[in-house]
Amino acid sequence: MNIRFDGKVVAVTGAGHGFGRTIAQSFARLGARVFATDLSAQELAETAAPGGVTTHMMDLRDRAAGAAWIHGIESETGRAIDVLVNDAGGVAGQEHVPVEDVSDEAWNVIFDINVNAAFTLCRAAAPGMKRAGGGRIVNISSGAGLQPSLTGIQAYCSAKHAVVGLTRQLAHELGRFNITVNSVAPGFIRTNAATERQWDSYGPDGQQALVQRIAMQRLGTAQDIANAVLFFASDLAGFVNGQILQVDGGR
Repeated sequence: MNIRFDGKVVAVTGAGHGFGRTIAQSFARLGARVFATDLSAQELAETAAPGGVTTHMMDLRDRAAGAAWIHGIESETGRAIDVLVNDAGGVAGQEHVPVEDVSDEAWNVIFDINVNAAFTLCRAAAPGMKRAGGGRIVNISSGAGLQPSLTGIQAYCSAKHAVVGLTRQLAHELGRFNITVNSVAPGFIRTNAATERQWDSYGPDGQQALVQRIAMQRLGTAQDIANAVLFFASDLAGFVNGQILQVDGGR
């Protein structure tokens, strides 16, 4: 089957770099009308450069702004969003510290960008999807949502577990409306400054040990993650709901 998304409206968060950029560009290449958001105008411009992606700079910690972005897309296109991809997240520049040294602010910002933003956009997009008779939501979680995190960051691990829970609960709630909600859980992939710092921190021996724990004996790529998202959004996954797909090469 030749997967295409011609005429589909796709919204992608965290699209300034890494997974989000590759996801947005992949949908655009396959015919979708893509709307993308992130914090960096410069990075968004690079995402949009190949064409087919409309960008909007926004801080998703502002829930009202997030909801307004969704409603603005619906107004501009005259239809509901067909596919919502919640990719925004990460560790917010943090590194591991002992639990007794974790501040409320450090904890909250990671939950805001990983969980609360996804919830806000799902809440905003669901009514339109219901009226349209269906839709697809794909949340990017992490291997850290299924086990302890390699980062050691307590809030990140907890937040990604929450994304998994949100995915499963919304799948149960929205399935009757022909709206599927699934999640892609990437393994360790080098895509941005944070993952490069993490990779460097392992040193040559730690890097080799990490790769040896992967059945395929290599690290994955952002395109590997985008491909899994495309599957969940495609007709091939019409009866796939509430699933967490680990894309980690067999860890």
